[in-house]
Amino acid sequence: MTETQRSRISHCLWFGRDAEEAARFYTALLPGSRIDKVTRSPGDYPGGKAGDVLVVEFTVAGQHYIGLNGGTDVPSSNKVSLFLTCDDQAEVDRVWDAFVEAGGKPVACGWLNDRWGHTWQVVPKGCMDLLSSPDAAANARAYAAMMTMVKLDYPKMKAAFDGAA
Repeated sequence: MTETQRSRISHCLWFGRDAEEAARFYTALLPGSRIDKVTRSPGDYPGGKAGDVLVVEFTVAGQHYIGLNGGTDVPSSNKVSLFLTCDDQAEVDRVWDAFVEAGGKPVACGWLNDRWGHTWQVVPKGCMDLLSSPDAAANARAYAAMMTMVKLDYPKMKAAFDGAA
């Protein structure tokens, strides 16, 4: 991907030294994903040597990212998270399980931290509609159900929304 093909704004994710490994993991999760470019450092830098991978440009489900090997781990913050809308509950389960099996830590309400410390929200398609419909009572039921979950379960949220749970 050339600079003229890239969006003007991209997410840059900081890694200690394993941006390429993370990018390979992320791009294996969803269709429409790929490694676009790996740039090696032309010289030594505080966290690495000349020839080490410095930057990895990659696309996940059509969204461009930059992975930067900064040489040291920097704590992440929940102020910025990666919000992944999954097509159905099976995809939520598959992606969630892949993160956890790779060392991710579940948090609550669809949030997890991957093994590199980046925060993700793994959300089933339709979830946001359940929380923002004109029916305030149904929204409240779906929200109450969601608040009991770690990994989101759309069928249970929908049942609560419909008043069936």
